[in-house]
Amino acid sequence: MITIKNLSKYFSDNRIFSHISLTINKGEIITLIGQSGSGKSTFLRCLNLLEESTEGEIFIDNIPLFDRKTDIAHVRQKMGMVFQSFNLYDHMTLMENLTIAPVKLLKKNREEAAKKAIELLQMVGLGEKLYSFPDELSGGQQQRAAIARCLAMEPEIILFDEPTSALDPTMVSEVLAVIRKLAKEGLTMIIVTHEMEFARNISTRVLYMDEGGVYEDGPPEQIFDNPQKAKTQAFIHRIRSMRYHITSKDFDLYELQGEMQAFCEKHWIPKKVTGFVILLAEEILLIQSDYSDIWISLYYSEKDGNVELMTESTGAPVNPLEDDVLEDDIGLKIITATCESVDYSYEDGKNVLKLKVKAG
Repeated sequence: MITIKNLSKYFSDNRIFSHISLTINKGEIITLIGQSGSGKSTFLRCLNLLEESTEGEIFIDNIPLFDRKTDIAHVRQKMGMVFQSFNLYDHMTLMENLTIAPVKLLKKNREEAAKKAIELLQMVGLGEKLYSFPDELSGGQQQRAAIARCLAMEPEIILFDEPTSALDPTMVSEVLAVIRKLAKEGLTMIIVTHEMEFARNISTRVLYMDEGGVYEDGPPEQIFDNPQKAKTQAFIHRIRSMRYHITSKDFDLYELQGEMQAFCEKHWIPKKVTGFVILLAEEILLIQSDYSDIWISLYYSEKDGNVELMTESTGAPVNPLEDDVLEDDIGLKIITATCESVDYSYEDGKNVLKLKVKAG
């Protein structure tokens, strides 16, 4: 239904996104997730021609949007958009908000438009608010009215730009319930959202945006349960991290331990686990053979509370935990006692040691 080829958007020299190519089929529900500033909302606005793309092509039902011969107004009627800030006409009742565009643009008579408006307002739970003005409604009710107004134009595609971001948390569920209802009716939808559980449950596909484009694209079970790429993993698991670089055997151990202590306190990591982390770092560094280039990293997952320590050191492949490398087994016993798992690998000329710290 929608084909996007090499779509890019720049503001002066600032790249928002570049070279996005996608095919979206009829009835698909696509959610766009990612860090703030990754271009999700701008991408949506480019689809609806509210922003002018810098380069690329968009086709709706094989009709090229950027062709001068294309009747843009007619094609855009296939696509509705629901914004963060409702955008209802404050001086009009809900009935007037829902009937003005169908009468003026779709050339419907007022009776037909009013009948449809009543049906739609009833569908979103606002049947009693036909003649209320927007400022008489809660935020959640206004957003539901905005969805109904979008539907009054009978779109085949609906774009949702963070439809719950401006709402009080108590009102989010009522708006999401309406979107779930629409999903069951087979509408094609593209939704920018920060509601991860909602995205998991409603989507047929999830696009994670990063690095100026679609960084990972897959079904929700892949993106949320088994993301393939590092930045997607960090986003989904809300991984926080710190890194420390060592270039000499005379490195400042106390500085390293101080930074680890501060990191753990900042993220409310339990004191017992913090103690394990500091002890492990010291033991792992004691058994290194080459100190010319070591990165030591600490990762904490806000989602599941897991803590992982990782060292990356250059040089020939040497597992520092093997019996023929260790001079004594005290360090190994400490590591075994404080870790749930230990994994060694040799990647891109580096010895990589990953230790999952016990929960305490």
